[in-house]
Amino acid sequence: MSMRRLLRSGRVRAGLIILAVFLVVALFGPWFVDHVLGMPAEAIDYDALHQPPGGRHPLGTTNNGQDVLSQVIVGARSSVAVGVTSAVLATVLAILVGVTGGFLGGRTDQLLTMFTNLFITMPSFALILIVAGYVQGVTWMVVAFLIGIFEWPGGARYLRSQTLSLRTRDFALAMRVLGETRSRLIFSEILPHLTGIISALFLRAMVAGIMAEAGLAFLGISADTISWGTMIEDSRNQSAIRLGYWWWYLPPGLCLALIGTATALINFGIDELSNPRLQGKERKLVRKFDKARRRAHLKKTEAAAQKDAAGRVMVG
Repeated sequence: MSMRRLLRSGRVRAGLIILAVFLVVALFGPWFVDHVLGMPAEAIDYDALHQPPGGRHPLGTTNNGQDVLSQVIVGARSSVAVGVTSAVLATVLAILVGVTGGFLGGRTDQLLTMFTNLFITMPSFALILIVAGYVQGVTWMVVAFLIGIFEWPGGARYLRSQTLSLRTRDFALAMRVLGETRSRLIFSEILPHLTGIISALFLRAMVAGIMAEAGLAFLGISADTISWGTMIEDSRNQSAIRLGYWWWYLPPGLCLALIGTATALINFGIDELSNPRLQGKERKLVRKFDKARRRAHLKKTEAAAQKDAAGRVMVG
């Protein structure tokens, strides 16, 4: 699947644009808040406590007078950093376990499958809560690590099944006959065929990491930094929903929803390109081909029935 072909999909372009915006905000957001907006996220405006959107505060303020827009921009760095880091860890573990087990087979595959099933049966979120509760001085790296080590089993199982199929293909058997090493076969033939799947797994793991960080922050387990999850948690503690301060919790919630939507659009686009039956123009061709094949089969069946009936009449 070439990048040029991938970018032709409108869904993929839309998803990538949304993700690119959030990445830019995560990288340069704190600088923009301090030097352009001039409203640091921790600064308190005593003249604008729990103020609705408008004036100097386009998204309003918290009950402490902190600017919500500045907090959303600054919080993007922590949330995206946790999501990307946990996704990298989960994807690497999924590739190592899934591809290794599927390619080598035998006892190695059995041991890795047992290891994967063990992690799948674990109550991951509960274990993350327990470990994070006992760790002193939780940082975003600790949160990302805890999320990443529990997000890989599903991807590993899927990569294993695909590798089991690829290793029996003609091209893989031909390379084995030519004496190619296992490592070269994996890196030059197996992994390139899994690029679409790996990218989809990475995006899904990234969203899961961001959502898990928000969930942990909502329960009071988070790093001592501003993130979208801590914003929602603070608004809950201050009864923002009951008091009607919708501008406090709605913006970070919309950011989480937008990232989820972006990754879903990219995954749909990848699936649309990798599965011919889901492609727009090719879908019509497939339907026409299926109809023509059914008609030909029906005609062949009717001709055989007529021939059989004619034969019976002649025998009679």
